[in-house]
Amino acid sequence: MFGINFIKVQPTTYLLQYQRGRVVREGTGLSFFYYGLTTSLVAIPTASTEESFIFEETTADYQRVTIQGQVTYRVADPKKLSALMNFTLTPNGQGYAAEDPQKLPQRVINIVNVHARTEIKSLPLRQAVMASDTLVAALRPKLTSAPEVAALGLEILGFSILAIKPTPETSKALEAETREQLLKEADEAIYRRRNAAVENERAIKENELNTENAVELKKRQIRETKMDADRSIQDKQRLLQEAQMATNVALEQKKQELVELTAQNTKAEADARAYGIEATMKAMSATDPKVLQALANAGMNPEQLIAVAFQEMAGRADKIGQLNISPDLLRELMVKRVA
Repeated sequence: MFGINFIKVQPTTYLLQYQRGRVVREGTGLSFFYYGLTTSLVAIPTASTEESFIFEETTADYQRVTIQGQVTYRVADPKKLSALMNFTLTPNGQGYAAEDPQKLPQRVINIVNVHARTEIKSLPLRQAVMASDTLVAALRPKLTSAPEVAALGLEILGFSILAIKPTPETSKALEAETREQLLKEADEAIYRRRNAAVENERAIKENELNTENAVELKKRQIRETKMDADRSIQDKQRLLQEAQMATNVALEQKKQELVELTAQNTKAEADARAYGIEATMKAMSATDPKVLQALANAGMNPEQLIAVAFQEMAGRADKIGQLNISPDLLRELMVKRVA
């Protein structure tokens, strides 16, 4: 009304009020009335801004790649930016009078593009598509200290590259090569797995053979031990038999010696008896038979004497005419004979 307007800005907007070419008021979060016909207002956002970018560049081996990323910045010196770009508001304060505020993000992206082109053209395709982190590490300090950024009064807060992609045809070629390499590696893995299986099978067979050999060796050792034990037993039995035989031989020798000694003793006794008999016979041959008969009859029982008497009578039977023997005598002799 009558050209008098009211404006109120956020704490993240830096506002400059110009009258007659001079700054009469400036700051963030201001609110005041002004006369629109004689006042110019410049509003510069100081909040951080995130801008996405995507552009194509050529690698060292002349392959096209697409770089996609994001840059974060803010206005650090609003007065410096206002001197280079037009951020003047319309008289009613409802919008910008020029298109420079919309051009600022593109200018920042252009600065990023220039520095990224310098880095990407020194890399071959295979390295470029894998160099996101490398490019970020190389470009971030360059963007922070870039003269263009400082001249605009800006501050780079963050920079990231989301992807670096080749053209679809090149990507298919790389995918095919990578796929073939993966298939080759898969074949090699299958070969290694089969080879490992064969090696494991061979190791198992070797272990089984070693186990069988160990078992056979143990059995052979047991057999040899048993044979040694049997041989030892046989040797002991043979030694016992030999000792028994030696004992038997010794006993036989002793027995033979005893027999010979007994025979010698018996012979000596027989010789002694024969000598005694011979001596007796010699002594008796010179003695009267009647004396010998009398000596022989000495000490006999009455019955024996009667028998001798009958024997002598029988020897002289031719000289005896008649012999009478009483029944009583025969009865006595028969009774004593029976007893």
